[in-house]
Amino acid sequence: MSTCATASRDLSEPLAGTAATAPTWLLVEQPGPWGTEALTASHLDPAVGRALERAAKDTGVRVALIRRPGRHADLHTGARHRVFVAHTRPGSSWIRTTALTDPGRLRALDFAALGAGDPAGLTLAAPDDGEPAGHGAPGQWEEYTGDPLVLVCTNGKRDRCCAVLGRPLAAELTASGVDGTWEVTHIGGHRFSPTLVVLPHGYTYGRATARSVHDVLEALRGGRVVTEGCRGRSAWERPGQTAELAVRAITGEYGVDTLTVARTEGAAPTWTVTVAHRDGREWRVSVAQVASAPPRPESCGSALGSPARMEVVGIRATHTAAPGARTVAAARR
Repeated sequence: MSTCATASRDLSEPLAGTAATAPTWLLVEQPGPWGTEALTASHLDPAVGRALERAAKDTGVRVALIRRPGRHADLHTGARHRVFVAHTRPGSSWIRTTALTDPGRLRALDFAALGAGDPAGLTLAAPDDGEPAGHGAPGQWEEYTGDPLVLVCTNGKRDRCCAVLGRPLAAELTASGVDGTWEVTHIGGHRFSPTLVVLPHGYTYGRATARSVHDVLEALRGGRVVTEGCRGRSAWERPGQTAELAVRAITGEYGVDTLTVARTEGAAPTWTVTVAHRDGREWRVSVAQVASAPPRPESCGSALGSPARMEVVGIRATHTAAPGARTVAAARR
């Protein structure tokens, strides 16, 4: 049976510039079934889901539900909901975590501050009378020091490819010892399934396999980025995602925090993106939005369409490194 993922793969649809834009992620553990709009169609109180959705709008924070992989996710229940907040910008990425008996306390977060990468936005409403306090107790934010979070999209209610391809990948990763593996409700791009995002850096991957994920994690442990299968870094808008990956391709620069999108000028369908290296080098990348051809389904069951894709139409270096800086930067890769 043909699916949106098989059609995309057969057409060799490019992955670059297709990641969701999210400088910061708010992840709330919620076991059990997820509906199409999971924040308001799950075992999470829909009033809390709606409130978080409203509070996060236009702040740079993306809210999603997560759960541990398992055939019977409903059985992974408990009084506490694990919560993660992750910021993804180069040089300032971080993850904080807590556990809450009442996710409604998250409505007091300063979403604008979190979207800007300021952990001071990690405020919470007062706990219920029964919620304990003290070190390690629910509601106390702590720095997360575990393995990178690997969030595999598995919400079959949004698209069957996410469940059919994503859930087995999540289970395989967990069985192979990737302790940071979680299922996530939606990160966009069903037709690139299995798709996942790795936090705190925010690099998103499509058509993933367990082997490719292990390669990504091994590279990140060494401070490097794997660009094969990469859809982009969620910290950037899609033209910036495309431009960053293009600069990596022509320079062979794979340091995870060496490149930043300094500015993006223009508007659809053409942009000029300035990508800066920490050693002082800069590149101006011309990116165009074009319609994919031939038509293909963007989701399973949808009509054929021509999804927009990003294409690099020009790239040139505008600044060179200061004397000696390039050597130092290369040594840090």
